[in-house]
Amino acid sequence: MWLLAWSFYVMFPPQNLHAGVVSFVTNLFTEEAKAETTSSPVNSQNVGLLVAARNLDPNPGKGGGDITIVGGVALFAEIGPEGTLADIEENQSGAISTYVVREGDTLSAIAKMFGVTTNTISWANDISRGMIRPGQTLIILPISGVRHTVVKGDTLQSIAKKYKADVTEISQYNHLTENARLSIGDIVLVPDGEIAAPPSASLAGRPATLRGTAGPSYEGYYLRPVIGGKKTQGLHGYNGIDIASYSGAPVLASASGEVIIARSSGWNGGYGNYIVVNHQNGTQTLYGHLSTLAVLVGNTVTRGEIIGYMGSTGRSTGTHLHFEVRGAKNPF
Repeated sequence: MWLLAWSFYVMFPPQNLHAGVVSFVTNLFTEEAKAETTSSPVNSQNVGLLVAARNLDPNPGKGGGDITIVGGVALFAEIGPEGTLADIEENQSGAISTYVVREGDTLSAIAKMFGVTTNTISWANDISRGMIRPGQTLIILPISGVRHTVVKGDTLQSIAKKYKADVTEISQYNHLTENARLSIGDIVLVPDGEIAAPPSASLAGRPATLRGTAGPSYEGYYLRPVIGGKKTQGLHGYNGIDIASYSGAPVLASASGEVIIARSSGWNGGYGNYIVVNHQNGTQTLYGHLSTLAVLVGNTVTRGEIIGYMGSTGRSTGTHLHFEVRGAKNPF
């Protein structure tokens, strides 16, 4: 305002102006001076309409809430506009993800978001009859199962053999006994089942494909999660190994990080009681078949800290730890 008045004052000196104009300009200066010296608070009645709001943050947030990230994958907005989801992407890294059920979600819709079958989600979360509830946290494993239509002569044992699956796992998921009689046309879901490719001469005799071994090597980053013990099985499944020791042997965090999954009961896809820790280098470690857990979801753990104790829960034939590294090479 004072700049505009000054322009008038310079362009039209007082001696060439009508007394009213001079009075007008003088009043402008007087009012500006008063505005600068007043200590009354600014409000909607006296703020300048063209004054832009200032944000001292050079990178202000724009809409919605924080996005929960697991393994580099955006999962959901914890606080979003109208409770909407945000940037859900298909899990390409092999990382285990978590998802909080929202009002109106269905199991099939969630499965479609993550590019897995409903069976995969039901199996990993011990869900029966497809029932989920708002607020429930689901574990999304980067695997799927097989839907099998029963034909004449089928048994759970023959189905398990066909798809290289576990008969106990199939029976538990389908609420059947292992010796149940199946009717032709029945649908049996086979958790973690694999449809075998037609055999070829070049592939004959080769072992099953090992998953999740691609990735960088972080030499010295991971600590062996068990003191002593014996490795009873090398790399298998999803970049995992087995280490046997006595029941109740301490299991250590292989690297520092945050606990994102801590399941102390249930089949949990064969892992039994298990823990997943998210690490600062973007990888995850998984500790399966535990007897008891010493941590909770959200806990921060340090390398070498006791997080649980060895057991034989889930798909296990003896006391051991199943240890996986997801997103990097397993150094053990």
